[in-house]
Amino acid sequence: MESLRVLELYSGIGGMHYALKNTGISGHVVAAIDINTTANEVYRHNFPETPLWNRTIEGISLDEFNKLHFNMILMSPPCQPFTRQYFVEMLRKCGYTYQEVMLSPTSIGIPNSRLRYFLMAKISRDTMFSKIKESDTSMLPAETESSEAPSLSRPQQPVSSMIRQEEKEGYCVLYKLETANDALKKINQNNDSSVKQIQDFLEPQGNLEMEQYLVPSKILMRYALILDIVQPNCRRSICFTKGYGRYVEGTGSVLQSCLETEIETVFKNLDQFSQEEKLQQLQGLKLRYFTPREVANIMGFPESFSFPEEISIKQRYKILGNSLNVLVVSTLLRQLIFNC
Repeated sequence: MESLRVLELYSGIGGMHYALKNTGISGHVVAAIDINTTANEVYRHNFPETPLWNRTIEGISLDEFNKLHFNMILMSPPCQPFTRQYFVEMLRKCGYTYQEVMLSPTSIGIPNSRLRYFLMAKISRDTMFSKIKESDTSMLPAETESSEAPSLSRPQQPVSSMIRQEEKEGYCVLYKLETANDALKKINQNNDSSVKQIQDFLEPQGNLEMEQYLVPSKILMRYALILDIVQPNCRRSICFTKGYGRYVEGTGSVLQSCLETEIETVFKNLDQFSQEEKLQQLQGLKLRYFTPREVANIMGFPESFSFPEEISIKQRYKILGNSLNVLVVSTLLRQLIFNC
């Protein structure tokens, strides 16, 4: 196989570069291009030998591109200028064959829902590269990120009675005021043994300055009922976005650190407590945010990946939320290259 000379567009913090390395394919990133100064600091910190251009691709001439002599482009572009319809039409006009796929990290055993659109394309002399088959469940999303739960045969019950029944059966379930369908979906996710547990991605507790990651009291009091709470032995978490740590709903899960306190007991009668008692009950769970390192672990970044010290925790969450799952991309790269 010809050695790959890769151009990395919208390189971010280097997720695509790590994905390429993870495949074991012989390749060299000839240049990385991005205009996000914070992301560029992180990229340069981890890949100091790679030429990094702080420029827009619109401002780079065709001659400059040609001088790089690349034979592969990896890119994670912003949505606005790259609509799927415009992009696919251009690929057809330029003679590319392509395949589109929706994948989530849960498809490859990672306990995080991050359903994303991916496109693989190549110029082929004779035939289209081998397609991902519908029967290949390892390459298909295990769930969608909609509010609809999968089809279930068990009857619908009040949430509280349903969860008490599930606890007797030994399942990992979190008690919250939610619909029965929502709770059942989480039960199914936590019972999927093909997915790793959250604890496999956590930092050693002794290494953490716990206080800075605890969910603040004002957040507990106002938003406790909409927090997505997971425990170390769970096999699910929701997508970590750039708003993690700043906003609450839909930005990422929080971790219950104190397992001696039963979450059902806390939430079951929460509205019957005074404000002070309510706060004490919630604080007893020791709910905390995942650290940036833990989010990076879940997103498939290797242990060697790190942040420059001057990058704040808020900035780390933001650029991680804008990144992609390294292991999902490396899986697709292998599919593209080895099954051509």
